Amino acid sequence: MKNIHHLWHIDTTYLNTASYGIPPIPTRQALIRTTSDWSSGTADPADWEEIVERARTRMATLVDAPTHDTALGTATSQIVGTIAASLPDRTRVLAPEGEYTSLTFPWHVQADRGITVTTAPLNRLADAVGPRTDVVVFSPVQSATGELAPTADIVTAARTHGALVIADATQAAGWLPLQATDFDALVASAYKWIMAPRGLAFAYLAPALRERLRPVLAGPAATADPATAFYADAFTPASDARAFDTSPNWSAATAASISTGVLLGVGIQTVHAHNTALADHFRALLHLEPAHSAITTVDIPDAHQRLARAGITASQRAGRTRLAFHLYNTAADAELAAKALR
Repeated sequence: MKNIHHLWHIDTTYLNTASYGIPPIPTRQALIRTTSDWSSGTADPADWEEIVERARTRMATLVDAPTHDTALGTATSQIVGTIAASLPDRTRVLAPEGEYTSLTFPWHVQADRGITVTTAPLNRLADAVGPRTDVVVFSPVQSATGELAPTADIVTAARTHGALVIADATQAAGWLPLQATDFDALVASAYKWIMAPRGLAFAYLAPALRERLRPVLAGPAATADPATAFYADAFTPASDARAFDTSPNWSAATAASISTGVLLGVGIQTVHAHNTALADHFRALLHLEPAHSAITTVDIPDAHQRLARAGITASQRAGRTRLAFHLYNTAADAELAAKALR
């Protein structure tokens, strides 16, 4: 891979992108300019709106989604919440055991309408789909462990039984090649592998699904002509996925537009190869089988503390220590982490 490590300046060995990503220097510089323009009163909102659309296009490209089918929101749970609130009473939802709750809680809070959530082990989720399943929700990459879901099997089972497929790609978008149109909705927050601040999420929403949804959080950004909608007496929704936009996060979109440019410049296939090679190199040094994921976990006593003493930033999830490898990491980082744990 082309050496792009000069695009980051990090004061630690950072193996924690599964918690939040580190912006490249051009992203940081763009945020500084944006803040300066804001604080000096010289910013033009029209310029920020152009940046929002650039971010939309680039994030859609990351997951191979049509731009006109891509909505922008603030968080995964907010977008999933709109879907959950729109589907009928007594909808039956199937999820993996231990799934990240931004994907499942929006369904649980609809329990008073008879919406139910049942679970199955991830590796048997496809087998659990049946004629009484209305919606299948899952993350292609599991947050706690980095385990790769059997996505093709799950989608095939759902299609066989006429169930919707809603996926949370927050731990996948930005390193794992994805085909958004395989799903009815593919939602992702941008503050991890896309390396933007919190407060920005995006979603591919299939046209057939959009016909069943209600834009319950509509504001001017969701209209056919946002510039003239501030004081409109009637709501005219956008004809595409923008009908499900929330008010744009200008700063986060500024960052996302630059960071996604870096990712796309490298190429997602190359990012995937780089990240998984580092994670599997780390695993090999600990005599673990390859997992083919950018996120890996270890069950080693005091692992988190031992990594911290070595100057390595990682995280703890589900009783294990979690490490995540991204573009700014090197083989030396993987070797330092393995050395700290041997």
